Amino acid sequence: MEPADARGVARRSGRRPGNPGTREAVLAAARAAFAERGFDGATIRAIATAAGVDPALVHHYFGNKDKLFLAAVEAPEDPAEFLPEVLAGGNDRLGENVVRMLLKVWDGPARPAALALVRSAVVNEWTAKLLREFLVSQILRRVVGTLGLPAAEREARGSMAASQLIGLVMTRYVLKVEPLASASPESLVAAIGPTVQRYLTGDVDLPAQQKR
Repeated sequence: MEPADARGVARRSGRRPGNPGTREAVLAAARAAFAERGFDGATIRAIATAAGVDPALVHHYFGNKDKLFLAAVEAPEDPAEFLPEVLAGGNDRLGENVVRMLLKVWDGPARPAALALVRSAVVNEWTAKLLREFLVSQILRRVVGTLGLPAAEREARGSMAASQLIGLVMTRYVLKVEPLASASPESLVAAIGPTVQRYLTGDVDLPAQQKR
């Protein structure tokens, strides 16, 4: 039989009910799970257990795992909102459209949040893992997933594209290396888009993950 509170109302034991601290407890558990296991390995149930809440409460606060992840990393934008725009030009325009999307986020109203995420990743290993998951699982995997490639090739091409995008963000917004720091977005799309395109669809020697 469940214990009762002071008013004689039965309550469940062992699970934290909804209160102002519950959402933060779920986010803390989610950050740890995503950093340790990656987006694919983390589950709503495991995160709920770590936070001491019912999985239904996690869904109540965040809706699904994608939205929980975006909240956990304090993502500046939801990449899903930009995906149709990125894919609109077809496979031959993916490189420039991905770069254009990245610049739109970092040059827009969400820039402070985006910069905070990158700067934190430089000095915090967990945040670096979360930023990696954000770029790979939320952006590049969705883009490369439209190309119909084998899994290993998708991962390799996505990681190469990520190296270019992270480098662009670091040199333009964090280190502010000229002329990248003051260049117009479209000039950067023209200069860097073809390289990202080659990584995504071109003829390139793909890196292979070493067996451990």
